[in-house]
Amino acid sequence: MRTVLSRVLQMLGIKQIEIARDGLEAFDMVGTFHPDIIILDWEMVPMNGPDFVRRLRLDEESPNPYLPVIMVTGYTERRKVEEARDAGITEFLAKPVSTQGLYSRLIAIIENPRPFIRTRDFFGPDRRRVQNSKYDGPERRVGEEVVL
Repeated sequence: MRTVLSRVLQMLGIKQIEIARDGLEAFDMVGTFHPDIIILDWEMVPMNGPDFVRRLRLDEESPNPYLPVIMVTGYTERRKVEEARDAGITEFLAKPVSTQGLYSRLIAIIENPRPFIRTRDFFGPDRRRVQNSKYDGPERRVGEEVVL
């Protein structure tokens, strides 16, 4: 999958690509390579994708907690998508990966960046993709910090 993603990125004109063997190596590389984006798989050992993202977002030693993250996975059931979202991913891409699918996620990150939200147990891109002006329910974000 790493090779496929690397080739797709090259086809899209991206020249500087670094590939990590696992989440631990990737975390260290964020501090030395300074990527503009991370594309990772759910299934990684010893640290899976959601654990990596939580560490990237919440660890005090994180070199860049604001880094956009695209999670690629074969898991498409709602529970897994919500878990990835709640870990703090920026975009979700289901396998099989297509050039168009990856391109659309990259464009979404560039053209529609979401503000970061910090709560007691979450830090990451706003999970609300659509602001509903007609919503009249309780405001659960009172007291939460919005970081732009």
